[in-house]
Amino acid sequence: MNIQDLKSKFIEKYGEGEVEVFFSPGRVNLIGEHTDYNGGFVFPCALTFGTYCLVRRVERPSFRFASLNLPFETELNMDQLTTPLDDKWVNYPLGVLAQFVKKEIQFDGGADLMFYGNVPNGAGLSSSAALEVVTAVAINDVFQTGLDRVELVKMSQKAEHEFAGVHCGIMDQFASGMGSKDHAIFLNCDTLEYDLVPVKLEGAKIVISNTNSPHKLDSGKYNERVAECTAAVEAISKVKPIKNLGELSLEAFNSVADAIEDQVILNRARHVVSEIQRTSDAVAELKSGNIDVFGALMNASHDSLRDDYEVTGLQLDTMVEEARKIEGVIGSRMTGGGFGGCTVSIVKDDAVDTFIEEVGKNYEARTGIKPEFYVAEIGEGGCKLS
Repeated sequence: MNIQDLKSKFIEKYGEGEVEVFFSPGRVNLIGEHTDYNGGFVFPCALTFGTYCLVRRVERPSFRFASLNLPFETELNMDQLTTPLDDKWVNYPLGVLAQFVKKEIQFDGGADLMFYGNVPNGAGLSSSAALEVVTAVAINDVFQTGLDRVELVKMSQKAEHEFAGVHCGIMDQFASGMGSKDHAIFLNCDTLEYDLVPVKLEGAKIVISNTNSPHKLDSGKYNERVAECTAAVEAISKVKPIKNLGELSLEAFNSVADAIEDQVILNRARHVVSEIQRTSDAVAELKSGNIDVFGALMNASHDSLRDDYEVTGLQLDTMVEEARKIEGVIGSRMTGGGFGGCTVSIVKDDAVDTFIEEVGKNYEARTGIKPEFYVAEIGEGGCKLS
């Protein structure tokens, strides 16, 4: 659906008049999983599909919400902007509006908002972050609140915590808000220092494989992993004071690992610390043009997520196993929160068609689920389109 089509849908719903259009992308994380809420490194990039937000300011003191993807619509008065609704998609943009209210930003009138997303829901490509960030970018622009982009990213993360109940790290919102075409973001999630790294995969492509086994982060397992990492920090702090696992090198972790008596908690912490090291190493290898080593580190990342962090499951593991059988696959791993969703693979150009055909056929034969594949293009972060 192009911008003119979206504007026509908006006018059909809300009537004639000016309308402004904003966009924020989904993301794929190349390496660095479940490290963001532990103050570690991540390496995501923005995609070219995401969420559109069409906005018109109005004089009445209320906000109207509608989606072209989901049926629920509502109108909320100013005094209703800080209260979550019961299990509705509107909580994502509403949670962002609540952050503006909490900053004591006064809205001199309301707005009509309509959303359209082409990120596959439940694929682990951050449709929720795209929805939050596009709302923040749109409201900031339309109401001229003057907040900088990093602040909008932080507000979007808080919306996810407070209105969706997912205690996510900053990675998804940061990638959606700060992405840059043909670059991945090497982000320190503790300090928010970042480096835009050119993704130069000479003779290879990024292929995203959707298991079509939707993940659902608010089902409890994601928050359970966050709590397990907190328990690891508490155990280690008895012998070495730390505020998060990201403060530890692999060598330092090994020297204090005995402080963690619970084997499951130890496994979780080992994944996080080793993944942070893998991410740092992978970025260095990419910068040096060593794509094969980068791919090997992707493989090691998935194995750690499967064995130590236990967030993969049958569908993700099957997809990765089938991918690694294809000649020309440089590396393959799950991406996102896990428990379903997508994998990301680096595939040589001349193997992409074979990859899609063979992996698709073999995955469906083993799981009974038909997958989808996207050859990824790296796009820009949140922006105004018209």
